[in-house]
Amino acid sequence: MKIFKALASGFCKTLKAWKGILLIWIGSLLTVSLVALPVKAFLKSALGGSMITERLKDGIDIEVLGDIGSGFGNLISSLPVGLFLLILTGILLGAFLNGGIFDSLKATGEKFTFSGFFRASSRNFWPFLLISVIIMAIICFVSVLIVVLPIVIELSGGSGSEKLPMITAALSFSLFYMVSMLFILAADYARAWHVAQEKQAAFKALGFGFSRTFGTFISSYPMMLLLSLFITIFTFLVMKLMAGWMPSKGGGVFLLFVISQLLFFVKSALKVWRYGSVTALKEINDTKDQKAEVVSDQPILV
Repeated sequence: MKIFKALASGFCKTLKAWKGILLIWIGSLLTVSLVALPVKAFLKSALGGSMITERLKDGIDIEVLGDIGSGFGNLISSLPVGLFLLILTGILLGAFLNGGIFDSLKATGEKFTFSGFFRASSRNFWPFLLISVIIMAIICFVSVLIVVLPIVIELSGGSGSEKLPMITAALSFSLFYMVSMLFILAADYARAWHVAQEKQAAFKALGFGFSRTFGTFISSYPMMLLLSLFITIFTFLVMKLMAGWMPSKGGGVFLLFVISQLLFFVKSALKVWRYGSVTALKEINDTKDQKAEVVSDQPILV
């Protein structure tokens, strides 16, 4: 079956691109550190070695946060700016690294090299950034139509049942999840097509992405949905594990950090598996189209 063939090929592509996944993990770690390290430094300077640290071992204590003083308010007020910088850096870094990852996943037979990875990242940066921004804008617009408006209408209607808004929200988020997969699939197809071209053509790549998404919907969408559900379930399990693990000693904290980073590396690998599977399915369909063109070009002998 075409889907399983693409999944298997994408898995093999992912294994070959493990060095690129390592770069993605390092880049993500550095990006998160832009916010995490200043917050950690603030808490260390505010709490120091006082008894407050003992009270934090069993979890968050609201009274402890109040004891920090006015600095805590300044920290909270700076979080939106930090979050904005984190998102912006993530988008820029993602567009850069994805350019190298998609290039390493295409069927060329060349071995992975860091110089080739960064060369491809630089070449594909602006087209990939444009593709990402356009797709994110479309997804945000669709989220307003599918999620925000129905919930607002339901709440403003003043229905007597408290369950109706919850049901509406659940249905809206489920529908939004299903629809958003179409746009993410189109973006993956667009990036997979672009790395195979010699010239930069972001809009033409998007056109190919949407055309291939709907043209091969029967095989593309189920594969995308399967991979996305797998990644979502894995992420949920990781978050549940991390939320229930609160070590108090240095060794436990270090072990938690190592395991969390290992799980994040696995999550990055699963995402690259999605990229590789979409690339593989594109190559399978390209080969099929080329064979069809050869057959159609052959003269018919009477």
